[in-house]
Amino acid sequence: MSTKGKVKGVVSNLVTVEIDGPVAQNEICYIELDGKMLMAEVLKVIDTNAFVQVFESTRGLKVGNNVNFEEHMLEVTLAPGLLSKNFDGLQNDLNKFSGIFLQRGEYNFPLDTEKLWNFKPLAKPGDEVEAGSWLGEVDENHQPHKIMVPFAFEGKYTVKTIVPTGDYKILDTIAVLINEAGKEIEVNMTQKWPVKKAINIHTEKPRPFKLLETGVRVIDTANPIVEGGTGFIPGAFGTGKTVLQHAISKQAEADIVIMAACGERANEVVELFVEFPKLTDPHTDRLLMERTIIVANTSNMPVAAREASVYTAMTIAEYYRAMGLRVLLMADSTSRWAQALREMSNRMEELPGQDAFPMDLSAIIANFYSRAGYVQLKNGKTGSITFIGTVSPAGGNLKEPVTESTKKVARCYFALEQARADSKRYPAINPIESYSKYFDYPEFEEYVTEHISPDWTNMVNDMRTLLQRGREVQEQINILGDDGVPVDYHITFWKSELIDFVILQQDAFDEIDALTPIERQHYMLSLIMNICNADFKFSNFVEVMDYFKRIINICKQMNYSVFHSEDFEKYEKELNKILEERKIVNSSN
Repeated sequence: MSTKGKVKGVVSNLVTVEIDGPVAQNEICYIELDGKMLMAEVLKVIDTNAFVQVFESTRGLKVGNNVNFEEHMLEVTLAPGLLSKNFDGLQNDLNKFSGIFLQRGEYNFPLDTEKLWNFKPLAKPGDEVEAGSWLGEVDENHQPHKIMVPFAFEGKYTVKTIVPTGDYKILDTIAVLINEAGKEIEVNMTQKWPVKKAINIHTEKPRPFKLLETGVRVIDTANPIVEGGTGFIPGAFGTGKTVLQHAISKQAEADIVIMAACGERANEVVELFVEFPKLTDPHTDRLLMERTIIVANTSNMPVAAREASVYTAMTIAEYYRAMGLRVLLMADSTSRWAQALREMSNRMEELPGQDAFPMDLSAIIANFYSRAGYVQLKNGKTGSITFIGTVSPAGGNLKEPVTESTKKVARCYFALEQARADSKRYPAINPIESYSKYFDYPEFEEYVTEHISPDWTNMVNDMRTLLQRGREVQEQINILGDDGVPVDYHITFWKSELIDFVILQQDAFDEIDALTPIERQHYMLSLIMNICNADFKFSNFVEVMDYFKRIINICKQMNYSVFHSEDFEKYEKELNKILEERKIVNSSN
């Protein structure tokens, strides 16, 4: 019999419940209020008191209201039909709700139970299976969606029967399994899994090494992320975090894209709902939404639901990874999740850490980021979750606890800079402050050597060195004036500007320039670095400026032209003519 309780105290959405039986941490309960049931999660249990956070507004809640405990944690339903859906943090299908605002106490089943799916069996009677084994597959928006043995099953099972190829609903029994005790268990296409518990059905989790192509040059070239890697994008308001995330999610080479809008402003999430269904996938020429799932909790929704949304999104990502798919998970913004943690920690009167965030904030963030990664499944296939979160530090302060804690665990750091955003340099990623630790992996080095070029890493390092020198020269010019530094310094500065304008900056509104394949990135980087390695002769800084502006304009026109088209070749010939005017010798040889 499930535990019952009564409300004993209310502090905003933190409710103290007097209980009459056993209750587990993170268990789900429902509080009765005016004929509605409000979902809540147990945070802490002391003696006969359970402290629960309610995922709704608690306005009108009184001492003495009844509480029913469910004997399970917050779970998500995993089954075909998740793609193209818009969920909230509790996995309610937002499209099933009526009206402008979400009604309190209203929940729905996230999937369509009447839709027929064409099931093809992969297992046969007599096969030995275990949790995560593939029983069959259905086609979900042109993706092979594997029907698996539920992750909660323990030990070995034998397939007794499995249905033949045909159309079935998600709740229809598709297989009967026999456990080690000889008991028959019916399995359908659905399963449930608690969101705060990682799905670990893989055999190995090796270091990721395959470059994830995003089409964004400042990422792929200067700060690459890999399939199964982790990264984060900190930046002040207005620096382009959300825009960059949208570009990556649209262009990255992933099978599944999950957007966790965990507390961004409502207008940005509306843009997500409105724009994404219209976008065309550049890889398949079908609608991008066909392979996208949106989990949304805006900043005006209850704080607890915001915290739940990141876990819901990650669990769905782990589900698709177990099918051997490449998943890209974007969280915007993890600062709101951290603020939700802070709010609940403060209400529970826990000892505060820096800026009143929980003492164990670093551990919570590290634990969450560790759920991403590249895995080898038991059947020899591989899958990956690439996780990129954004951080919105108050006032653009990149030294605050959320940024610092994330920096410790994320392997890629894409620092958005207000000054670059103000000067309309998109993406506004600071190339010097940002980094990718995947350059240190010998596996990654081998991969880029084989798939891009043996000289790729050296060119990128030379580029970063020149950008650093350019930054130092710029500071000197700002202090001493244009006449106060030698002409050679001006040449160094304008070479760094050439890299900035041609390689690092990109036009998101131009169909060609918005998405740059890695082959083209290698070609342009080789071209630009050859120019930067050349020696030039000038008599004054005005000549330097005018000359390099001409080069930049031609190179930008090349970026806007189809790769190796007539226009592209024409601009390249013009560029060579300009170079012949001033170039003395190519020192790269």
